[in-house]
Amino acid sequence: MAQQNLTLGIWLMIATMFIFAVQDSISRHLADSYNVMMVVMVRYWFFAAFVIAFAARQTGGLRAAAQSKRPWLQGFRSALLVLEICVTVLSFVYLGLVESHAIFICYPLIIAGLSGPVLGEKVGWRRWLAIGVGFVGVLIVLQPSDGIFSPYAIIPLIGALLFALYGLLTRYVARFDDAMTSFFWTGTIGAVVATLAGLAFWEPMTATDWGWMTALSCAGILGHFLLIKCYEVAEASALQPFAYLQLAFASAFGVAIYAEVIRPNVAVGSAVIIAAGLFTFWREHRQR
Repeated sequence: MAQQNLTLGIWLMIATMFIFAVQDSISRHLADSYNVMMVVMVRYWFFAAFVIAFAARQTGGLRAAAQSKRPWLQGFRSALLVLEICVTVLSFVYLGLVESHAIFICYPLIIAGLSGPVLGEKVGWRRWLAIGVGFVGVLIVLQPSDGIFSPYAIIPLIGALLFALYGLLTRYVARFDDAMTSFFWTGTIGAVVATLAGLAFWEPMTATDWGWMTALSCAGILGHFLLIKCYEVAEASALQPFAYLQLAFASAFGVAIYAEVIRPNVAVGSAVIIAAGLFTFWREHRQR
């Protein structure tokens, strides 16, 4: 792949992570005032509209995008992502952006650990060692400032596990369906699931918050569109390390907007997790 394409892919990934951090910041703002399920539901309405419009412009149109060889698996992974988003946004409310992301970034390590039993991939001792080191980093992040473990810290950890399972299922289903089909099912079935779960929590929103909801949805659409473009111009393995910048961007928003504090153990633990995650990506890239 040409260096020019790789450079473009890196800049697109950086922009994508910044937009996703903006999305998370707005999600926290809205979830402070409204039920998380309702926020996620409306966000999915916009997302589904984008997915349908995008798929309609591809070769074969909507009919080709909707055809799946593993429809039940596609439906399950789509519902799993809805649950993961709800759990993660909930963690923003209870823990804030900084600590939620510091814990959530362990998901690549969970993927690496479960890729053996789920996908049948070989995980060598070096990657197992990196996974162990990464979870030492998680324990460092979880160390409370007052010596009492907060049960809320489990929320982003559950979110990371759900997102890792979603990622593994996405990799598995890629053996049968193309990326456009998976993207189509993620948006459309996700919107159906989010609506069924969220309608019961509907409540009136102020005009100002509808503006924030529109901004949230547009950020999500733009982020996903840029992510697609990232993988069109560069290999995923080369771009994935830059995904950790979402932690830096989200932490900056947490500190600047919500007056959150980056505790020393969170900074140290995050560095350990990122180092372990980068090592697992490097090992996987070498194996390939």
